[in-house]
Amino acid sequence: MRNKEDLYNFQAFGQAIKSARLKQGMTRDEAAGIIHIDPRYLTNIENKGQHPSLHIFYKLVTLFDISVDQFFYPDSAPNKSTRRRQLDNALDAFNDNDLIIMEATADGIKKAKDETEI
Repeated sequence: MRNKEDLYNFQAFGQAIKSARLKQGMTRDEAAGIIHIDPRYLTNIENKGQHPSLHIFYKLVTLFDISVDQFFYPDSAPNKSTRRRQLDNALDAFNDNDLIIMEATADGIKKAKDETEI
């Protein structure tokens, strides 16, 4: 039998789920309904770091585009962070004209950062 200390701490995962849910403007009841769980179960995952079942874990990370690498491999840089995956998902909804604006905005931010580093 494993020691309790050997179990993964899901507190950071729960906070990431809560943050992503709120960012999408989704209530806890709505999210729980989508993945077919009791809202209290989701509350415990988000606020207390309760260990979700593998099935629920999968549903949550796919619903909110959460990268799990940042939790399981914190010392290695993930290919795409949760924030990057969520941004990529948002960009998928844009047409080519919208992407031209986004590209110009990104170039402007990069240029401003480069100028402040000089």
